[in-house]
Amino acid sequence: MLKAESVGPVDVAVVELGGDGVDQEVAAAILDLRDTGTVKVIDISFVAKSADGTVTITEVTESNVAEVYRGLVDDELDLLNAEDLELVGAELPPGSTAMVMVWENTWASRLSAALRRSGSRVRMLERVPRPVVQEAIGALEEDK
Repeated sequence: MLKAESVGPVDVAVVELGGDGVDQEVAAAILDLRDTGTVKVIDISFVAKSADGTVTITEVTESNVAEVYRGLVDDELDLLNAEDLELVGAELPPGSTAMVMVWENTWASRLSAALRRSGSRVRMLERVPRPVVQEAIGALEEDK
């Protein structure tokens, strides 16, 4: 069970799934991240929007679509509430399904604990979008 004083940074992602949403490769990649200690999966839910705009929310423990992902959740805390998931559904295009996943970045837990013990704090943290990284690497390659 997660304890507030020892938890590392937590992220949430909404991933629009291709096809029927059951993808062994995606599940295997998440499992590998979990098994290597990189992340601890806290919560996974699925949100589907039908062609007529009806939004359906499925917990990872409930459906056949979720069956592939069920074993990935370490300590399910239900951090995703129905209101959050309805908001995700409202933004989905009709006829699509999304996986909403919450994970702890366990790779950063040790550093986070050391920072807290020393009275330090992170003043800024920002994820650099993939297109920006690709553009920067491309520019470096052109300069060679």
